[in-house]
Amino acid sequence: MSTFDEREKSFEKKFAHDEELQFKVSARRNKYIGQWVSQILGYNPDQEKDYIQAVIKADFAEAGDEDVFRKVKADLKDHNISDEDVRKKMDELNEKAKSEFK
Repeated sequence: MSTFDEREKSFEKKFAHDEELQFKVSARRNKYIGQWVSQILGYNPDQEKDYIQAVIKADFAEAGDEDVFRKVKADLKDHNISDEDVRKKMDELNEKAKSEFK
């Protein structure tokens, strides 16, 4: 195997690892968002568990975070929480999730 082939394989492995890590971080962030919203909505533990799953599933609707944002924003519409506050919390929880995988 040539040096070029080895280097290419190395880049492919790094890309796959980075993608897997990003998926895990996003899933963990979505779990935390689900917990946060569940507390605001006053859900019991069973409802919280179901809601967390709904948030995680919402993330598969499209690429990026907008699908999760729209779900959370719609669910919090009666609680006077601004778009900025939701996005800020999403960023905060994303950083928390990232730190757990370092």
